Amino acid sequence: MRKKRYKYETHSHTSETSLCGQSSAEQLIRFFKNLDYTGVIITDHLYTPETVNLQDKPWEALVERHCSGYDIAAAVGAQIGIDVMFAWEYSYGWAHFLTYGLGKEWLLDNPDIFEWDIFTYFDRIHADGGRIVHAHPFREGVEHIHLFPSKIDAVEAINMGRVARYNRHARDFAVSFNLPQTAGSDIHLTIDSSRLGGVTSSERFSDTHDYMDAVLAGEVSLFGSNI
Repeated sequence: MRKKRYKYETHSHTSETSLCGQSSAEQLIRFFKNLDYTGVIITDHLYTPETVNLQDKPWEALVERHCSGYDIAAAVGAQIGIDVMFAWEYSYGWAHFLTYGLGKEWLLDNPDIFEWDIFTYFDRIHADGGRIVHAHPFREGVEHIHLFPSKIDAVEAINMGRVARYNRHARDFAVSFNLPQTAGSDIHLTIDSSRLGGVTSSERFSDTHDYMDAVLAGEVSLFGSNI
């Protein structure tokens, strides 16, 4: 008898938090539930206070805003029976890094995060038990590419928001530096189920630590046709 595979979205955005998000957290979670996914990782953009007009508010206000999409998604997931996990997407110019394994309390404890240089960010995330995936390292219209092969844990080799050749560049980058590969939809709008990417696993993940442990051990299968 064939063993069950658990299906996950690893890169998703909600309209409550991500300025680029077009579908609400509830729409997102119900969309994936209808497609029989096991779980969704919410990876909303982590914005500076200035970007979301919170520069005059306490740091806690920014963290609450950032977590709002996830909080709604998690509540809906608990109600309808789909796992929802928390992460975020950190930006260094046009280089974006999916950050897994840390939570709201970590963000609250690090109000100086936007004062760090990129190497400090990598080192602090890893020191506190987090993991970093370089999202869509090659993308259209970006001429100055930043790559940090010794500082990341894996490469998003399939991103369904990119054209195929840029995913091939990402895969070549991962292979060249012997880095594990992941896949994700980078979904912003829940209208097209034909453009989805993610991972499947023989084991169910209880949190994003489980997810990244499986990625690093080579125990996930990638799906997504855009390569």
